[in-house]
Amino acid sequence: MVDLGTLASGVNTIWILTVSFLIFFMQPGFAMLEAGQVRAKNVANVLMKNLMDWGMGVLVYFLVGLGIAGLAGGLTSPGSYDLASAFSYIGDPTQWVDWLFSAVFAMTAATIVSGAVAERIKFKAYVIYSIALTAIIYPVIQGFAWGGGLLSADGFLGMALGVGYQDFAGATVVHMLGGLAGLVGAWMVGPRRGRFDGTGTSRPIPGHSLTFTVLGTFILAFGWYGFNVGTQATVLAAENGQLAFNAAVLGRVALNTTLGMGAGAVAAALTTAYTKGKPDPLFTANGLLAGLVAVTGAVPHVTWYGGLVLGILAGIQTPLVYHFVVNRLKIDDVCGVFAVHGSAGALGTWLIPVFAVSGFSAMQLVAQTVGIVTIAVWTVVSTWIVFTLADVTVGLRVDREAESTGLDRIEHGYTAYPEFVDRSSDGQSSPEPAGDNPPADD
Repeated sequence: MVDLGTLASGVNTIWILTVSFLIFFMQPGFAMLEAGQVRAKNVANVLMKNLMDWGMGVLVYFLVGLGIAGLAGGLTSPGSYDLASAFSYIGDPTQWVDWLFSAVFAMTAATIVSGAVAERIKFKAYVIYSIALTAIIYPVIQGFAWGGGLLSADGFLGMALGVGYQDFAGATVVHMLGGLAGLVGAWMVGPRRGRFDGTGTSRPIPGHSLTFTVLGTFILAFGWYGFNVGTQATVLAAENGQLAFNAAVLGRVALNTTLGMGAGAVAAALTTAYTKGKPDPLFTANGLLAGLVAVTGAVPHVTWYGGLVLGILAGIQTPLVYHFVVNRLKIDDVCGVFAVHGSAGALGTWLIPVFAVSGFSAMQLVAQTVGIVTIAVWTVVSTWIVFTLADVTVGLRVDREAESTGLDRIEHGYTAYPEFVDRSSDGQSSPEPAGDNPPADD
């Protein structure tokens, strides 16, 4: 006779593995999204960073990261903590499936930063930061929010407030963290040469392929179903001698994910049509992603119309926040990662209590506020420290010649589009004048 508990556990394990593979497929989505938004001379560099985010990131997260998350959770909640237990997953095959599911989330956080600092950061400096993020920066927040630590119901802050922080699949734990880290990194490395004229007015530097950008957007949206729906890890449950299928919970998560992305795209298109006179396809793509980010923490907690409103708000704020970052703060965030991941993630997670299925809770709103501030402070401070150390040791930014020639050739001795590169008589790529892109409406 089949044990129903064993059957349910097996189905749930296969589900976790399947969605982990689906979330992994977001990596080529990020690669295409970012590659499309940089110039042809820097595409290979962006692809190399994405390759290293995954290849090196999973090694670091396996040997260090998940253990640090366990320690962060134990140290910021009552009771004792055990160093050996925190790292026990390394030698325990029964924990490896759960490790993989955690790892694909960590890699997502790492990859977000690449798009903000593209086209001028040294590859070595980026690698240092990517290691730090997967080893310490992200795992600490993971432990705080999802590991029973500081922000959870059993953590010190959660107990003091009487309610735990809500972020279902990482709108802030993953996305806001990555967006804020990217913003700090872009500020510290400085804008690309030619991005601002002598008066400080922004001069857009168009990417080389809108096609790649939109393709990457749809790949990410596809993988996002694994990100959100997959976080509902219990598909089947054995109850009273019968198997119960969690259709309602899965349905709510899937619906809010879909409504969020659709509303984000439409709202961004309408916003740019109103502000610029024409709907902008790049901002529409970014609005779609921002809508997904906004509902990622909220999908099981809010009503369907709540998911719709969160997507609309995220889409509207995407071009507005992007222009504020570039034109007011003078930060050259190449792929707009703060508007897409940072502010959208914070907004959507903060408003969870407003649209909650269970009704509004003032204390839950306080918990959301405290949680967002905690994650933001940790991310900004830790990112600043790591980039400062990288600057002192290997330097943050390539020199003028390298930036002009392109990071593909200088950093990797390679180019993604050799047929498009002018060559001198010695076969080397000719330097490209800095700021050679014509001004365009931002």
